[in-house]
Amino acid sequence: MSQALPYRSHSAPLEAGPLIERARELFPLIRDNAAATEAGRRVVDANIDALRAAGLLRVSTPRRYGGAEADLRTTITISGEIARACGSTGWVTALLNMCSWVIGLYPARVQAEIFGADPDARVCAVVAPRATTRRVADGYVVTGKWPWASACLHAQWAAVGIPVVDDAGAVVDQGFALIPMSELAIEDSWFSVGMRGTGSNTLVGTEVFVPDHRVMSLTGAIEGRYLTEHKDEALYRAGFMPVLVMILVGPPLGLARAALDCFGEQMPSRGIIYTSYDRQIDAPVTHEQIAEAAMLIDSAHLHAYRAADDIDSLAAAGSYPDLAARARMRMDCSRAVHYAREAVNLLVSASGGSAFGESNPLQRIWRDINTSSLHGILTHRTNLEMYGRILLGLPQNSPLI
Repeated sequence: MSQALPYRSHSAPLEAGPLIERARELFPLIRDNAAATEAGRRVVDANIDALRAAGLLRVSTPRRYGGAEADLRTTITISGEIARACGSTGWVTALLNMCSWVIGLYPARVQAEIFGADPDARVCAVVAPRATTRRVADGYVVTGKWPWASACLHAQWAAVGIPVVDDAGAVVDQGFALIPMSELAIEDSWFSVGMRGTGSNTLVGTEVFVPDHRVMSLTGAIEGRYLTEHKDEALYRAGFMPVLVMILVGPPLGLARAALDCFGEQMPSRGIIYTSYDRQIDAPVTHEQIAEAAMLIDSAHLHAYRAADDIDSLAAAGSYPDLAARARMRMDCSRAVHYAREAVNLLVSASGGSAFGESNPLQRIWRDINTSSLHGILTHRTNLEMYGRILLGLPQNSPLI
């Protein structure tokens, strides 16, 4: 079994390139813990400890705080490598790194409050403003319940959506509020057939005070009006919604590759029942199935990498993506996940009923990708409509583009 890499000092920034290899080195450990992660409905502590020690939870943390500040292609590749071993662990890795990126958009005061106190601080998030807010001196008092907070079981902070109100109680904006997990409760509500180990439970806050400096305008963020004073850091100039969608693509890509690996490993030892093929590998239909699946997975990566590279290149140039660009980036992400899911479904169907034996990892991969691909921001038909409206010059049907 692979051993966790030694803990690295916070003082030196991480180099992005070696992080992908470190993710690959953790494959045996995380794969061996996949069943325990699913059964316990949370990523096992050994996985979190190994990810932290390898620097894989600081992929999107500013270099000023010892992070890698990695480009998006690197970020989704890392979570994909982790998801090849365990979809839930890959998803938690992706979400924790996404939230580190979000912290990089806040004022330096907030970044220091979180990463200055602990460069390994972990943050979970729920964007939807499922709360009531009361304006008080220097901040807001918030009461709310926020499902489904992936990775909340491993976080020290939460970023949650809130309505921003004036002194009279009228809603004037939507905000993203940072609250210590010590001031929130976790309602055990994540009982899912797929991605069981993500611990995507419900956060509960009752009369929690949030100071002004820890509230960011969600509307402003979507339009690229970030609060960070470090305007020279290209990563934290990237499009807000494109990054939030992009981060979710890595795990499905890894799950699709895991399914292809499993199919290839299992195929030589099985036949096709009720046919003359004693070896599935000899059947022409099998050749077509594996080729089709491989091409779907390749196509998924091409769409994902185009979106990642477009997001990064615009940020490097100091140009915020316009509505049309953001819509295409979101469509690229949705199409990538759609292709990855179709590849897994094809491979599972080609594997027959044995794919659904409890000991067969294909059934867990199938459940994980069919669950994660239905995340509201990734659903394929919704995104097709959204993108089509923009192509036709019609008004957008969602503010979250």
